[in-house]
Amino acid sequence: MTENSLTLHALLALEHRGWESLTRHDGGRFYGALMTADAVMILVNGMVLDRDTVAATLDDSPAWSAFTLEDARLVPTGEGSAALVYRATAARDGEEEPFVALMSSHYTLVDGEPALTLYQQTTVTH
Repeated sequence: MTENSLTLHALLALEHRGWESLTRHDGGRFYGALMTADAVMILVNGMVLDRDTVAATLDDSPAWSAFTLEDARLVPTGEGSAALVYRATAARDGEEEPFVALMSSHYTLVDGEPALTLYQQTTVTH
């Protein structure tokens, strides 16, 4: 792949694949392969997870039953890198309130493929 892998369309499709993996209890495998060795995920609960922790634990997290990604925009961050910022709304069976947060996912090209270097969630308060 090339710089074209870092377009709004391409990165949003990748984010959709990631969220879909979270509906199947397959997120650990998906994100374990997508993240760089030194990547981290910063979650709304204050946890900072490295790639090994994500790969080892995410499959056991409660699955999302539905999700939507909206208002996506691409933020170029330099040659061979970009961030995708969007609003996610997700629901789990048995939970009354949906999870709503702003997300930012930073990608860099590694061997021509997008690799996740940083993911951060910011909760949306009402």
